[in-house]
Amino acid sequence: MTADASTAGTLAAEPPAAPAAATGPLVGDPMALGLPCFIAGSVSLGLALVGVVPAAAVGAALPIILTATSIGLFMATIWAASLGQSVFGIFAGFWLSYAVLVIGLTHGWFGVAPASAQATQELFLVAWLVVIVMLTLATLRLPMAYTAVFFLVDLALLLVFLGVNESSAGILKAAGYVVLLFAAVGVYLYFSTASVATGGRPLPLGRPALHD
Repeated sequence: MTADASTAGTLAAEPPAAPAAATGPLVGDPMALGLPCFIAGSVSLGLALVGVVPAAAVGAALPIILTATSIGLFMATIWAASLGQSVFGIFAGFWLSYAVLVIGLTHGWFGVAPASAQATQELFLVAWLVVIVMLTLATLRLPMAYTAVFFLVDLALLLVFLGVNESSAGILKAAGYVVLLFAAVGVYLYFSTASVATGGRPLPLGRPALHD
C-alpha cells in the first residue's frame, strides 16, 4: 500500500470533526439585551405616572429612558437586523422621541407656546397610538404574549391621551398601572428568553390569535 493510500484510509476511518461553535455578532438572541432595556424604561415611566414622584418632576424617568432604554434598544435593533429580524426599532424610536418631546417642551426647543403644549402632547400620543395599533394587528399570528404587550401599550397610550386631554391625574395614574403591567409581561418574556439561553425550554407564550 502506498503512503497516499494509507493516508486516505486513515482519514476515511476517522469521524468528521465537529463544526466549530458559532461566534461573532450573528448569533444569540437580541431580546436578551432589548427586553431589560424596555423593562427599565417602562418601570420608570409607570412609577412616575402612578405618583411615586411629584407631578412637577416630569423628567424623573428621563435619565433611564434617554440612556439605558433608548440606547440599549437601538443596540438591540442593530443586533436583530444582523440576524434578519425587525424587533425593537419601533420601541427605540418611541422612547427616544418621548424623551425629546419632554425635554424639548420643558426647555422651549420647538418654539411651542405654553398654551399649545397640551395639543403637542396629544399629537405625539395619537401618532404613536396609530403606529402601535397597526403593529398590534400585525402580531396576531405571533404567540399571544407578544400581542398582549402591544395591546397593553395601546391601552396605556390611549389612557395617557385621555389624561392629557382631560387634565385628569386619575386617568394618568391608571395609565401608569397599565405601563407597569406591560413591563411585567416583558419580564415574563425575558425569563423565557433566559431559559432558552441557559439550555432550558421557552416558557409558554400562548397560542396566536390568528393561525392557519
